[in-house]
Amino acid sequence: MGLFGMFNQKDTTKNIEEYLNKGAIVLDVRTLAEWNEGHIEGAKHIVLNTIPENLDAIKEFQKPIIAVCKSGGRSQSATDFLEQNGLDVINGGPWQNVAQFLD
Repeated sequence: MGLFGMFNQKDTTKNIEEYLNKGAIVLDVRTLAEWNEGHIEGAKHIVLNTIPENLDAIKEFQKPIIAVCKSGGRSQSATDFLEQNGLDVINGGPWQNVAQFLD
């Protein structure tokens, strides 16, 4: 990991902790098969390609959101879309990044 990657990881960890302390909802955007292999207890599961049609339900959470997936790519796409729609959201990356703070 390069120097900039190290700082990015520290920032991500700090943001995850801050959002969890604010009562954030974990939004897992992986496929159902991936979800069934393991997930964070209490997380909301909405597959990435269905987020636009579930936007109203996501807004009803009325809490900050931490988007997660398998590697961070899909959760970044979800984060971008949700931010564009006025939601307070961060990309948590792989779901295990967030799970480590909830054990």
